[in-house]
Amino acid sequence: QVRLVESGGGLVQAGGSVRLSCAASGRTFSRYDMGWFRQAPGKEREFISRISPSSNTNYASFVKGRFTITRDNANDTVYLQMNSLKSEDTAIYLCATTNDRNTFAYWGQGTQVTVSS
Repeated sequence: QVRLVESGGGLVQAGGSVRLSCAASGRTFSRYDMGWFRQAPGKEREFISRISPSSNTNYASFVKGRFTITRDNANDTVYLQMNSLKSEDTAIYLCATTNDRNTFAYWGQGTQVTVSS
C-alpha cells in the first residue's frame, strides 16, 4: 500500500529555515503528483504546494516565494524548503499524493513545525 513518511520538522526561530522531506513507498512514485499541506491548531487543513511528475509546481498565495517544493524521483522523495518562517507558519505539515483521478488521496502522518517569535 502507499506509505508516506514526513521528517525534518522541529522548533525554529522566526526568520529561520526548515527543509521537510517526505519518503514515499508502495507504488511508482514518479507517476503521481505530490503535495504539501498544513494544519494549525483549531484550523482547517490548507494547501501549500503541489508538484507534478515532471516538476511543474504551484503554490498557495500565502507562500509568496518563501517555500519551494522539489522532488527526487530516483529516491521517491519530495521536499519542502521553507524560508523566512513566521510564527503563523506553526502547524503540522503533511505530505500527500494523488490517486488515478489526480485527487490527493494518500496522506502521511505529518511532522510538527513550530516557529518561535
